[in-house]
Amino acid sequence: MKQIYLDHASTTPVREEVVEAMVPYFSEKFGNPSSIYPLGQEASDAVAEAREVLAGVIGAKPREIFFTSGGTESDNWAIKGFARANAAKGKHIITSAIEHHAVLHTCQALEREGFEVTYLPVDEHGLVRVEDFKAAMRPDTILATIMFANNEIGTIEPIAELAAAAHEAGVVFHTDAVQAFGHEPIDVSEMGIDMLSASSHKIYGPKGVGLLYVRKGVKLENLIDGGQQERGKRGSTENVPGIIGFAEAAKLAQADLAPEHDRQLALRDHAIKRILAEIPAAKLNGSWESRLANNVNFSFEFIEGEGMLLQLAARGICVSSGSACTSGSLDPSHVLLAIGLPHEIAHGSLRMTIGRATTEEDVDFAIDSLKTTLANLRMMSPLYEDYQHGKVESVIANLKAAGFPYAS
Repeated sequence: MKQIYLDHASTTPVREEVVEAMVPYFSEKFGNPSSIYPLGQEASDAVAEAREVLAGVIGAKPREIFFTSGGTESDNWAIKGFARANAAKGKHIITSAIEHHAVLHTCQALEREGFEVTYLPVDEHGLVRVEDFKAAMRPDTILATIMFANNEIGTIEPIAELAAAAHEAGVVFHTDAVQAFGHEPIDVSEMGIDMLSASSHKIYGPKGVGLLYVRKGVKLENLIDGGQQERGKRGSTENVPGIIGFAEAAKLAQADLAPEHDRQLALRDHAIKRILAEIPAAKLNGSWESRLANNVNFSFEFIEGEGMLLQLAARGICVSSGSACTSGSLDPSHVLLAIGLPHEIAHGSLRMTIGRATTEEDVDFAIDSLKTTLANLRMMSPLYEDYQHGKVESVIANLKAAGFPYAS
């Protein structure tokens, strides 16, 4: 059975060129970068070159790039490290209600240490309102952390405007750019970004390596102690093969960013238009205009996301749901709830994310399979039968009787 992978926001396959670049650093170039003999210096030079490449992707200086184990560590270090180092100036942090859990759980951990966090609401498209952001500023606000683009619904936030508003208030601005790095143009200087998190495995690089950009002058406490690696800021021997792979993946992504962005955008819009035209009771989640080029996220009424995922998986289609039920939780996505979806609609959500190898044939097969899957699941729904026969009042009454608000 053919497998169609449409979950590139989750992870991506490592490109052949990236593997080839990494292989020597597992064997003949295996030296520890902290060693002073030639074998170690060879590895040290390679890490320095990779740092320069990655800095260039976002318009940073090489000394402002620190290597980590991935986006989650980068977010933790940026937020906890800055908060703890600057607590004497204030203990208030601003973030949004739709951040990745790497940010939300980090902020919650700081609340247990006595920090205060404002979780900004978003509009129905998942956009942070700049006026809300400005209104949340307080004299003791020290840090704002707003994601560049949402990992579930693909909404791209007004980062430059938010960063400018933060700087007007004397507040440092961090962005989780894990989904945007290598997919959208980013210039930290032009956009006013003070700290930025990114991860290798979202851009066809290896898992287990990421970066944190820290603008010169921004003070952070160490998150990991134990050595003088990363100029004494992060202990632990560098993951040299991973770092080399990350840089190679970033270089390749940068080289074809514009054409690949446009190609994926066309596939994304093709998918959105087909679903809206051919599948009833379907709602696009997130902004259509301010959206990642590879992201398609829909909610479908009268179905459960888990059943949808399982049937699609049986057809060889790899996608994800807006519900966390497949991870052992019955809670729907916090992102979908934040944009105003009721629980029962949020449970019936689907995210498809396009990649470099995705073709229009793949997208069409996935949508044809989705139509069949939804038809099978909805056959078991008496509410959908009423909906089909135009008995809207009956549908509303049944939903209200069950305690659910109706949104269609």
